[in-house]
Amino acid sequence: SMSNVDVDKQGLDLAIGQVLDRHVAECRKLLSVERLSGGASQETYRIRIETDNGEKLLAMRRAAGGVKVEPLPGHPGLDVEALLMQCAHTASVPVPQVYYVLQDEDGLGDGFIMSWLEGEALGARINRAPQYGAVREKLAYECGKNLARIHQIDLVETGLEKKLAVISPREFVEQTWNRYIDFNSPWPMIDYTAQWLLENLPTDEAFCLVHNDFRNGNFMINEEGIIAVLDWELAHIGDPMRDLGWICVNSWRFGGAGPVGGFGEYEDLFRGYEEVSGIKVDKARVKYWEVFGSFWWAVGCLGMAEHYRTGPDKTVERPGIGRRSSECQIDCVNLLIRGDVQLIEAELKQDNLDMPRTDELISSVRDFLRAEVMSETAGRTNFMARVASNSLDIVLRELELGSQAKEQELERLRSLLGEHDGSLGLGDLRWQLTRKLRSGEQSLQDQQLQKHLRQTVTNQIAIDQPRYSGLKTALDT
Repeated sequence: SMSNVDVDKQGLDLAIGQVLDRHVAECRKLLSVERLSGGASQETYRIRIETDNGEKLLAMRRAAGGVKVEPLPGHPGLDVEALLMQCAHTASVPVPQVYYVLQDEDGLGDGFIMSWLEGEALGARINRAPQYGAVREKLAYECGKNLARIHQIDLVETGLEKKLAVISPREFVEQTWNRYIDFNSPWPMIDYTAQWLLENLPTDEAFCLVHNDFRNGNFMINEEGIIAVLDWELAHIGDPMRDLGWICVNSWRFGGAGPVGGFGEYEDLFRGYEEVSGIKVDKARVKYWEVFGSFWWAVGCLGMAEHYRTGPDKTVERPGIGRRSSECQIDCVNLLIRGDVQLIEAELKQDNLDMPRTDELISSVRDFLRAEVMSETAGRTNFMARVASNSLDIVLRELELGSQAKEQELERLRSLLGEHDGSLGLGDLRWQLTRKLRSGEQSLQDQQLQKHLRQTVTNQIAIDQPRYSGLKTALDT
């Protein structure tokens, strides 16, 4: 007897076959349908068909579980995503060709069928793989040209103005800040950055179509150049410089030295943009959105820790990403308040009161995950074993440096806030500073405040991720 899964698969193949028959002229026969690992909200399928000129691959993206999804503000839906790609194609932006947008009567839920493209979309490989050396030279320039083409798409003529949300810089900042405030956890550098962003809002309201997730890892290249701009589901109407800033955010450089995606220079990005758009790039505004990008992802990382606490998705990966908030916070420090910093020196506490010591127990588990579990696993389990071993490294550094870092933070806060009677603990004082920043009574220009934030964030990243490039930048000042 056939299992439900087999029946579902048969039904799916049949429905896809009927759609191809009706709407993809060159399709002679459906050969196979294979589901690829997809995100939580989207499924991706690879479809093999027979044409008069041999076999051909297509792709289908659809809503998880093949449902109809009510569009939400800021999440326009798969039919709009398909429309965006069709408009981009008309504007000479490389995108997969959309063959057909699914309709209710197809019985497959929301989605669309597009061409299958072979290329590289992994940011780290785009930055490192030797075969892309020649492409990397001109990639920032290509990105600039493509962003200008996206920004020139006519919102009225295409009908996109009726389907996309308009989001102003102020709304972006306030949405993100409020999401963080709801976590009820005090991170003064995040509040400092939010206030800076509100004090320096871009004023020119020349809004247009914004891709909103154009970065290394969201386009596909081959040895010639960019062959597809992907991930259109966050597109909206807003400040075009948002896109130019986002591709420069340090989190998306994958360890590369170039400020644009890790592979290129600002000048090349701007040159490509200016050549196509005829608009002179305002560098200060790009920097504004670069700051915003790090601020947004600092909050996003804390959101992962929040997900872990509240469930239901309690993977080892979520808290690991939560600790990456300090990477984004050090990027904000480097963009806004660079200056001298000192790292805490580890105290060697090798007493033999405990045999084994706590650090020895943790090291033994980490080494077991790294050596034995990783050598005998593959795929997701292998990846999770690495994430787990990295989390244990954070715990080891915390044991080594954490209490000193907190003592020094407490001393600085007492001095900054004038609280010397010693009755208030670290949590109280951190909250006090956070509230003063939120209410606006704390000046952002205060040198003592800036130094305190630099020291605190630098020593936090030394615990969370000492190999992150932002730490080196902070120490090189």
